[in-house]
Amino acid sequence: MSREKMHFDVIIIGAGPAGLTAAIRLKQHCQANNKDLSICVLEKGRYVGAHTLSGAVLEPTALHELFPEGLPAGAPLTQAVKKDRFYYLTHKLAVRLPTPPQMRNRGNAIIRLGDFCAWLADIATQMGIEIYPGFAASEILYDQHNTVIGVATNDKGIKKNGEHSESYQSGIELLAKQTIFAEGCRGSLTQQLLAKFQLTQDSQPQTYGLGVKEFWEVDSKYYQPGTVWHSVGWPLDNRTYGGSFIYHLDQNHVALGLVVGLDYENPYLNPYEELQRFKCHPKVKPLLQGGQRLMYGARALNEGGIQSIPKLTFPGGMIVGCGAGFMNVPKIKGIHTAMKSALTAADALFSHLDSQTVVHECVAYGEQIKHTWLWPELSRVRNIRPGFKHGLGVGLLNAAAETYVWRGHAPWTLSTPADYLQLKRAVDCLPIDYPKHDGVLTFDKLTSVQATQISQAEDQPCHLHLKDPALAISVNYQEYASPETRYCPASVYEIVMQANNTPRFQINTANCIHCKACDIKDPTQNIVWTPPQGGDGPQYMGM
Repeated sequence: MSREKMHFDVIIIGAGPAGLTAAIRLKQHCQANNKDLSICVLEKGRYVGAHTLSGAVLEPTALHELFPEGLPAGAPLTQAVKKDRFYYLTHKLAVRLPTPPQMRNRGNAIIRLGDFCAWLADIATQMGIEIYPGFAASEILYDQHNTVIGVATNDKGIKKNGEHSESYQSGIELLAKQTIFAEGCRGSLTQQLLAKFQLTQDSQPQTYGLGVKEFWEVDSKYYQPGTVWHSVGWPLDNRTYGGSFIYHLDQNHVALGLVVGLDYENPYLNPYEELQRFKCHPKVKPLLQGGQRLMYGARALNEGGIQSIPKLTFPGGMIVGCGAGFMNVPKIKGIHTAMKSALTAADALFSHLDSQTVVHECVAYGEQIKHTWLWPELSRVRNIRPGFKHGLGVGLLNAAAETYVWRGHAPWTLSTPADYLQLKRAVDCLPIDYPKHDGVLTFDKLTSVQATQISQAEDQPCHLHLKDPALAISVNYQEYASPETRYCPASVYEIVMQANNTPRFQINTANCIHCKACDIKDPTQNIVWTPPQGGDGPQYMGM
């Protein structure tokens, strides 16, 4: 059966900050130059913002560049940052440290990123941009010259056995002159592009962190709207990179979470359980007592820095935002950098499409971005995150030297290997004993998965593919004690002991909250994440 085809000038994959910024900027150019481009934005979440998860503190630099004449009505920047706090934690103490320059947030706003994206989507729709939530781009389309000519969405209503259900809907081919990939961190199609066009041959391996987050409504004298808290140290050991955040929003809402570098060594480490321990710290617990947890979520984030950014263009398209690795790790911010990459891409692409010369690759984007404020911002901090591979103490000393002595001009660029190469075998590590959950302050994983408002049809083909199913037992279980049962923050992976006392590897696909940790951390790179049918997954409701 042939698929329906739709034709556009530009297709954008992902309705996050970068994808929507690129769409709006292109339309702005059209309005200013009396041109017309048909633009389509595909979003795999059920609605715009459903899969959007971040801290989030917004540095508004790129936002004001997008709207230089003033922000449109309804901008959800309701809570300005009033004060910063930075701590080193031990099991019982919180030692306040000077706030590093990169983490000072004067002029920034604490936001709900899902609400922010929904606001951008409303503006885009009013400008005539077509946005299709609930459609997952699952296939890249090429012509006979290997030029990207668009994408296809996956079929809906296919059963596990491959048969069509009563609700079956065939996927659609969306064809375009140029396709912008704004999938976010570790996008499944972006990974295919990196390999096919060898876009990473001149860059270092991308590295990642896993952010695990909760959203609370509190009733505490310690609630102070506008406060931004960051910490290092406990509950993580000194060999494991990571840190916590607590952001006091308006309306008695608090977002808190823990980011754990996925280059950690101990296969028994469980980022989810580390967050539960963090909430029990004497400095944190009083804030949450008497409150109610409203939502939970988790998402991988790029930590490789400028040295891990790939080539950004290829015949027929380009990569923007976190999919390319535009995150300032010491700032713990990626929204403004993702938006700036999208602004630059849209500026270059409009000129490219307006040109009479037929050239399939918009190489100007990759050239022009190096002349924006984004490139020196990322270059200045390029050595801070890699310095922590030798432990917290060395990392803090290196960060101080990079910030106050070298100021980004060190005559070297540090590197780190891929995260999955860092995991030690279980026999060389000690198990970690995590406390039991009380159901009030701390919660088990399955209860937390329910708090993601996840919705996924169980009777569909598994979207988590094993290249070699046997490795799940012969390597992961036997050598690494099945680390996927711990680094997954949603209990997707499970070892079930059978009657004959042999282990069986089980994938609970309906629990998947699209964090991508499995695709990144699996020690044999055996797990390949692909999107389930469009509209499935978490629904973060303004997280």
